[in-house]
Amino acid sequence: MKPYLQLFDLSKKVNYKTEVLAGLTVAMTMIPESLSFAILAGFPPLTGLYAAFIMGLITAVLGGRPGLVSGGAGATVIVLIALMKSNGLEYVFAAVALAGLIQILVGLFKLGKFVRLVPQPVMFGFVNGLAVIIFTSQLTQFKSIVNGSETWITGMPLYIMLALVALTITVVVLLPKITKAIPSSLVAIIVVFVLVLIFNIPTKLVRDISSVSGGFPPFHIPQVPLTLDMLKIIFPYSIIMAGVGLTEGLLTLNLVDEITDSKGNGNRESIAQGLANLTNGFFTGMGGCPMIAQTLVNLSAGARARLSAVVAALTILIIILVGAPVIDRVPMAALVGVMMMVAIGTFEWMSFKVINKMPKQDIFIGVSVALITIWLHNLALAVLIGVVISALVFAWESAKQIRANKSVDQRRMTIYEVSGPLFFGSVSRFMELFDVQNDSAIVIVDFKNSRVFDMSGIDALHRLTEKYNSLNKKVHLQSLSSESRRLIGDAIDIIRVNIIDDSSDKITL
Repeated sequence: MKPYLQLFDLSKKVNYKTEVLAGLTVAMTMIPESLSFAILAGFPPLTGLYAAFIMGLITAVLGGRPGLVSGGAGATVIVLIALMKSNGLEYVFAAVALAGLIQILVGLFKLGKFVRLVPQPVMFGFVNGLAVIIFTSQLTQFKSIVNGSETWITGMPLYIMLALVALTITVVVLLPKITKAIPSSLVAIIVVFVLVLIFNIPTKLVRDISSVSGGFPPFHIPQVPLTLDMLKIIFPYSIIMAGVGLTEGLLTLNLVDEITDSKGNGNRESIAQGLANLTNGFFTGMGGCPMIAQTLVNLSAGARARLSAVVAALTILIIILVGAPVIDRVPMAALVGVMMMVAIGTFEWMSFKVINKMPKQDIFIGVSVALITIWLHNLALAVLIGVVISALVFAWESAKQIRANKSVDQRRMTIYEVSGPLFFGSVSRFMELFDVQNDSAIVIVDFKNSRVFDMSGIDALHRLTEKYNSLNKKVHLQSLSSESRRLIGDAIDIIRVNIIDDSSDKITL
């Protein structure tokens, strides 16, 4: 059955009351988070709400499984902060659209499994750096603009702001210990909102940042030059946003699979997420991905169908259309408190518990990614550097595995039994294993426990053969894997090697 028909499929025994209530609850938790992340990134608040609506609706109808909730998530938005600061909002829209296109291609070609190539230490560093950025970025709300420059607020405004933030955090922390029927972040915002409204407490409100009043998301082609230079600017951000979104999405999908004891479709989720981000780019949304917290809220409320996520998305649209006068008066202190708790929840505290058990190179990678993230506020660059460092560390460690056992048989043939991978990183060490001057006239190199991986390895075999040939000695390669034979066969026109099929007993002096 097609996804959109599953919304109203009576045979699925959907509890419509539960689905609607779950959707309303999810919407109330997404609104403050979407607003906060948009403001954090320097986007107009409406871009956050538009993203929550567009991501939520498209992925609910077309996504990889029921119960999953998508919206304007911080993990993807943070990637775009540096682009926003350097090139502006139009480039952000273009990057979001390109990220969506990349995700669609990943889903169509069933490449979601390659998201796993991002190593765990990189993810630890990324998440921890993200948490620190989210937390420290809230400090901006403790500043005001005086004579065109930012200064820290002092006196009573500071005390009021601190008190309201503390109240928000207290409610978020304590309410779940009493009841989990209502989202604690939503209750915290309502409590602070009512206090400020009733007692007319002077403090910064959402409308002091920007109004959230608006209509249906407008169609808007990003105003960027269609040039190669523009593509070079947005592509790194788009590829990282796509990767982060897919990683978050597939992790969330697996979590829902475990909770509901059912199986989702990762490739369909990738396509749906890509369509949603592509739509965001052309309808002034900041983009996003599946949201673990909101998905858990949805499931804990009893939702198991697609309807709850659709209700959540439509609720957000209604609030955009008619609820702006209320949202405009939400105290910024409440959003700051919620976002600080989001930061604390985002941080991988488990990384401290396992740090003594991790290899030193993994600790270095994780810390490096976190520091680059915090220092440059550029998650795209941090993740790319982390992946490159991880690849280099892996290559270095793999290169050290190349070895050879040397022996001489009864016919005085020198035999080298090679073990470990032969590739660009291990070529130098491989060449040092052979005693060309003192070996016998016939040398056999046995690859039963080794494999040739790239052109550098093939070139090493060619150079080794030439060295022995220069001394009127001959090298024979045996026990090559089928993959190694294929690589050598493709390059046979430009290299000289001697391959034998069986053991050395067929070779005569």
